[in-house]
Amino acid sequence: MATGQRPWCPDPFFDTAAIADRLAAFEDRYNAVADPFDWTFTRDDLKDFLKRLAEHDPAAAALAAAA
Repeated sequence: MATGQRPWCPDPFFDTAAIADRLAAFEDRYNAVADPFDWTFTRDDLKDFLKRLAEHDPAAAALAAAA
């Protein structure tokens, strides 16, 4: 679970404000340590992949044609 609570634990929250506070704290903590990834797979890479896939799978030919 996103908040680190095990699903089989009893409900530790007494009201919705406590849930909102816990989720806001998680969001702040996560955003402080999160690093964006470097996306290197381009549209041209996808088109090339779909063309190669179509050579081996006739059903994929429609995908390659649409790309």
